[in-house]
Amino acid sequence: MVYGELKIRSYDVQTHRARVEDLERRCEVGPSKRVVLFTDTMGDPICRIRNSPVYKMLIAELGSEVVGVIQGSIKLATVHKPQKNLARLGYVLGLRIAPLHRRKGIGLELVLELEKWFIANDVDYSYMATEKDNEASVNLFVKKLGYAKFRTPAILVNPVDRRALRLSPKTEVAKLKIEEAEFLYRKLMTSTEFFPDDIGSILRNRLSLGTWVAYQRGESGDGFGSDGKFPSSWAMLSVWNSGELFKLRLGKAPLSCLIFTKISRLIDKIFPCFKLSAIPDFFSPFGFYFMYGLHLEGPSSGKLVGDLCQFVHNMATKTRDCKVIVTEVGGKEMLRLHNIPYWKSLSCPEDLWCIKAMKNEENTILQLPKTPPTTTSLFVDPREV
Repeated sequence: MVYGELKIRSYDVQTHRARVEDLERRCEVGPSKRVVLFTDTMGDPICRIRNSPVYKMLIAELGSEVVGVIQGSIKLATVHKPQKNLARLGYVLGLRIAPLHRRKGIGLELVLELEKWFIANDVDYSYMATEKDNEASVNLFVKKLGYAKFRTPAILVNPVDRRALRLSPKTEVAKLKIEEAEFLYRKLMTSTEFFPDDIGSILRNRLSLGTWVAYQRGESGDGFGSDGKFPSSWAMLSVWNSGELFKLRLGKAPLSCLIFTKISRLIDKIFPCFKLSAIPDFFSPFGFYFMYGLHLEGPSSGKLVGDLCQFVHNMATKTRDCKVIVTEVGGKEMLRLHNIPYWKSLSCPEDLWCIKAMKNEENTILQLPKTPPTTTSLFVDPREV
């Protein structure tokens, strides 16, 4: 229970910014006892939701102290529901409780207040994401608030080596115009779970660096796919520069990781001719690229996904503080094992997505986790990373 009078109110930049930033700096991201991340919002506590169509941040105060925050956003997107293709989705993120005030019911009060805002804005479903092993978060949302476990995608994180990688000479990579990318996404991915109806706004956002396709050299001409014809095998993805919004910093890690990091950087500095990959300094604030909208077709498309990942890596080497590349794929996609490079110690093999009906549709919501995905993948909105 909360001791004292808890007040929950909307975020006010002049009143709350400094105190919210201080809270963010003191709260680790993720439940791991060995590796935790801290975020630096660079003076903008609502940076993670600012690019969403509709958003809100709530502040929990005890006296003059900010003891908790939560953020939410609303969008129109595809949901696996027989009666209706599109639904208004409310996304819950950024729940932070001051370390000395945890297990007092503050998180519960914040979520309930955010759900009231969702209902007032005609939201069909509320959903959230957490690590599968985060017992506190699972207990709050599943056991206390009635959220249902929905999907378990994998978050894949790969360090950026400052040396450019060599792409296969048999592969061609081309950047699509925004109009071409939007056309392809709407043509090919509108049935993908959580595909946003405002995909055009995402692609036109300044943080979206572009959309690229990879195919076997000589198999494509101008107007990729505009005539309904595609190469025998091809792959597509877009890139979002999350490092322009906020930075991450590694909080703690096993001694073996620290030793390996220092040795690898020393060898790279003294013996550059060895061409060994030096592990980036994750203990200083760093940015990252997020790959989203992954789509592939054809027998050789898996290899082409790998080529696109190498291409994005080479892009990242030109961004000074971009130290990792992140993507999230559906739990049943074998791509995460064979084609997308990632560092196991920083990746999350099972990110848990939970969902709850806001309009008394219990029967539908109970069936959602039992049904297979509408496609082999889901669409992870880069605005919600």
